[in-house]
Amino acid sequence: MPSETTTRQWRILPALPVLKLLGAAGLFALGILLAEGDLLRPVFGTLGAALLAGWGIRDLMAPVRLAVDPEGITVPTGWSGRRHLPWSAVENIRVLHRPGRGFGGPALEIDTSDSLHLFSRMDLGVDPEEVAEALAAARPEPPDPDQP
Repeated sequence: MPSETTTRQWRILPALPVLKLLGAAGLFALGILLAEGDLLRPVFGTLGAALLAGWGIRDLMAPVRLAVDPEGITVPTGWSGRRHLPWSAVENIRVLHRPGRGFGGPALEIDTSDSLHLFSRMDLGVDPEEVAEALAAARPEPPDPDQP
């Protein structure tokens, strides 16, 4: 019997888009300030700034990375789209503990019949273990084949 049947959302940390946009401005400024007559430095600075700004804008447009309701879960797709996955399509929900620097740490893995979705603490704003527990609580029990 699921203990949670309400809709719940997890979103990126609010400071991340701001940091990405500030980083983009700084990268652009560095490219211009350090040019010293070299054309490649401002070009690379501008390209890097554009990529970082696009990433920050995407975070502002679609901050919700994962949502759950009684019918299933909703995951991001594309630039700012969403895809609702019914519980019947969700094969496995688990937390992976990845070693390493930078990209190490726990990650929530949601495996469906046709896709794999990975979420870090930065994506969810909370510990992936907590989200996995909430998803397990919201997931309906499968019907018992022995019961008529």
